[in-house]
Amino acid sequence: MYASHIHNIDMGLIEFSKLPVNNLVGADWKTFRAITNGQDIGKHYRTKYRLTKAVCRLLSLLAPLQEQRFQKQLAAKPLEHAPVFILGHWRSGTTFVHNVLSCDKHFGYNTTYQTVFPHLMMFGQSFFKQTMSWLMPSHRPTDNMELAVDLPQEEEFTMTNMMPYAYYNFWFLPQRMREYADRFLCFENISEEELRTFEETFVKIIKISLWNTGGTQFLSKNPPHTGRVRELVRMFPDAKFIYLMRNPYTVFESTRSFFTNTIRPLQLQDIAETELVDNILYVYEKLHKKYQSEKSFIPAGNLVELRFEDFESNAYAQTEMLYQKLSIPGWEEAQAAIKQYTDAKKGYKKNKYAYRPETVALVNRHWGDIVEHWNYEKL
Repeated sequence: MYASHIHNIDMGLIEFSKLPVNNLVGADWKTFRAITNGQDIGKHYRTKYRLTKAVCRLLSLLAPLQEQRFQKQLAAKPLEHAPVFILGHWRSGTTFVHNVLSCDKHFGYNTTYQTVFPHLMMFGQSFFKQTMSWLMPSHRPTDNMELAVDLPQEEEFTMTNMMPYAYYNFWFLPQRMREYADRFLCFENISEEELRTFEETFVKIIKISLWNTGGTQFLSKNPPHTGRVRELVRMFPDAKFIYLMRNPYTVFESTRSFFTNTIRPLQLQDIAETELVDNILYVYEKLHKKYQSEKSFIPAGNLVELRFEDFESNAYAQTEMLYQKLSIPGWEEAQAAIKQYTDAKKGYKKNKYAYRPETVALVNRHWGDIVEHWNYEKL
């Protein structure tokens, strides 16, 4: 999620925090209207809303061109392999694992450009991608992870611009975060039509991603999928799953900072920080319980669970283990590129968190059972 860490270092031409529009500029018109119609747009965000709406309306005129090409070239093409899904709560190290595995060229993935302009992939991509690259920073300042238009990115943002039933609608309408978590993160009380739209949209994203990157197997890193395991197994019975857990105290501190910064350039309504924190606590616990209740649907041999701290300690060896345990093809061909990448990251500096007393109290009160479940030291 690239729009999140907005600081005055290593920036593109415009700071994301000062962008006059948000990600919905790349939505098709039907999706934009479905997400925003009748919503309470905050007084301070109405100019951003109107400009986003105007740009979206203009760019959405090009969407039919892509749809025609998709139907002609990709719609009937079957998937060669079931996807590999990297699961875990936000700030659990999923981006690093995603970047490591994407060194394997047999994988295809959703790109950062695709998250904003999913309807400008098979038409006009070179022009809009060049424009986007001028505006982007090259790294996420808070964790120093690299950013670029062609790097792998989670597909939930792509979904927000292709259908109205994506969890990341909460970035724009944060007052509805819990409602979106229940319906679109964990698929509670979701209608058959909404679920069918999710399935069709996701398959379309996969096919365009593979076409765009030249891969043969889709590699997904999308924290919201952690709440959708049963549905994903139903869609892709032989899919492989990697589930990452990280110290919950670190996850809380990092998520609070991450969400607070991310929401600023995206939101169209205000939310109090206390409410945002309450929602983080709520969603983490809900996501953990949903995953635990559904992981049994994954066939034996298709799931590996690991702590991010273990992966980070020796990323190359842990990656080789993932290939072996999940029977992922292509290790011999990919190992040199993976080793080069992981060796380059050995001196990588990431944020260190000094846990505030309030963090310890909140985590122990709301996530204490999860701390114990994953055998982390309870503070």
